[in-house]
Amino acid sequence: MQARSIIEELKFQIINGKITVRLILINLAVFLIIGVMVILHYFYPISIPLHLFRFPTDINEFLTKPWTLLCAIFTHFSLNHFFFNMLFLFFSGLMFEQLFGGRKLIYLYLLGGIVGNLLELLSTLVMPDRFPSHYVVGASGSIMAIFTAIAIHRPKTPVLLLGIVPIPIYILALFFLVKDLVGLGSQDEIAHFAHLGGALMGFLSQLPASSKHNLLSRLSSLGSRDPSKRSQQKRFKTDEEYNQEKMNHQEKTDKILDKIAKSGYDSLSRQEKEFLFKQGQK
Repeated sequence: MQARSIIEELKFQIINGKITVRLILINLAVFLIIGVMVILHYFYPISIPLHLFRFPTDINEFLTKPWTLLCAIFTHFSLNHFFFNMLFLFFSGLMFEQLFGGRKLIYLYLLGGIVGNLLELLSTLVMPDRFPSHYVVGASGSIMAIFTAIAIHRPKTPVLLLGIVPIPIYILALFFLVKDLVGLGSQDEIAHFAHLGGALMGFLSQLPASSKHNLLSRLSSLGSRDPSKRSQQKRFKTDEEYNQEKMNHQEKTDKILDKIAKSGYDSLSRQEKEFLFKQGQK
């Protein structure tokens, strides 16, 4: 089979890819946009509008730039910050998505990042002398929410420390929690309150689904039909129906592969490419 071009692969990932990959692509797009503006700044006398992306913890400035509450959780200014956050998001996001699905991943990413930023804002409002106003960028709060949720749901899942030593995931989650608690008030330029806010949302997401504090379950159920009605309407396929469907899919796949062998991958229609891609994902 002819390999897809980079553009075709991006289209497939955007349309059919995992939610984790789509979130990473959004972060990448924002990072590249900022990078282009930085490059242009060196050649032309233009200012870089950083205020459009970074979240201010000064309440007066925030009220004039409310969109930054959302934009900041997709923004990274340094390659190092972007790379390690996306690496962490890739592994933890895929694991979370496998356990809970893509819709909940989106909600938790947004809730973790937004609540984390608001907690940074609150710290400046309550204790301005100890936590002076500053700016927050990055997906760290969102990632901490995802990672904490996994650690609570599957605490004994092994992770390789430094790629060598296996330890339970809850040990690593506790390490991050203690690190952020100890780092509060330090001058290390790390948004510890954002991390803690994300971890809080990760914890709340693992409360019983019936709990009024489980915002994730409530948001995920929006727009969905009544579970009792959905269960009544669900019907399992018979063996004959399943085998016939499998046979039809195989016949369609064979025809597409024959077409590729005769005329090449580019001769396929968009529907045929999407069908072949979905079959390859199974």
